[in-house]
Amino acid sequence: MAKFVAVPASPESFLAASDISIMDLIINLNKPSGITSQQAVTRVKKILTAKKAGHTGTLDPLATGLMIVCLGEATKVSRYLLDMDKKYQARVKLGERTDTGDAGGRVIETADISSFTEGALLDAVMGFRGTIEQTPPMYSAIKVGGKALYTLARKGLEVERKSRTVMIHDIEVTGIDLPFFDLVVSCSKGTYIRTLCEDIGRKLGTVAHLAALKRLAVGRFAIEDALTFDELALRDPVPDGQSIFTIDNALSAMPEIILDEEESRKVQQGQQIPVRRADLYEGLPAVKLKGPGGELIGIGNIESGIVVIGRILKSQFDLLKC
Repeated sequence: MAKFVAVPASPESFLAASDISIMDLIINLNKPSGITSQQAVTRVKKILTAKKAGHTGTLDPLATGLMIVCLGEATKVSRYLLDMDKKYQARVKLGERTDTGDAGGRVIETADISSFTEGALLDAVMGFRGTIEQTPPMYSAIKVGGKALYTLARKGLEVERKSRTVMIHDIEVTGIDLPFFDLVVSCSKGTYIRTLCEDIGRKLGTVAHLAALKRLAVGRFAIEDALTFDELALRDPVPDGQSIFTIDNALSAMPEIILDEEESRKVQQGQQIPVRRADLYEGLPAVKLKGPGGELIGIGNIESGIVVIGRILKSQFDLLKC
């Protein structure tokens, strides 16, 4: 019977990792402005000669900062990294609205802001802390009727979008130089900073747009540890738990189940297996499934005491915990 481990292994623990493959790693990348997220992924693939790569959350071309790039088998777990909270640094411009909601768009409306006070601005911003409703912008990758909204927006079309609930864990004004002001925002997944900027302007009785954006953090991944393309090209792709991660370590906050050899074999064949004390972790979004040697072999969740397989990992290279 599988053994449940509620607390992830200590970051200080190391196992042999001579077989770690650069094809199964997760890169903490510092994306520059002027390129799309997919172009950034393609460049990482070229630098590391990886055959397969993807990312866990889009940054607009004008945006900079932290992007998580998954290589090889790590692309299978990207969805488990999408749910992490994020932190941004944003510059907002009051008095102008653009068709895209950011500085890359065309100014379509202006307003006078000469009567604004810093106190009114601070009060308005603080009103967005907590649970809020957002309507996704037209210039977004959300699909309606099978088409991405941005493709419709580029044709001059606008369609009705459903609002979504997001969480602003913290929001702070870090500088004011009207018509600009700077924010640091910690938020849940799915938060559109462009929309937040426009909504702040609307609450002030004016218009606004996002002038600049930098992603500072995604979960445990921090911009201070992110690698530029040049830095990535100059170093060996060895996991260090800061800039380059194994799949196992990137998911260090996820509880794990240790399987015996027979259970491991069944999981690798896609079979469901029972676990003890299902009440301890029934309903958890996901758990790591590990073989008797500590190797990560899959991700699943528990339903009615049974491990339901979400992803099976062919890699046996996640033995390093850094």
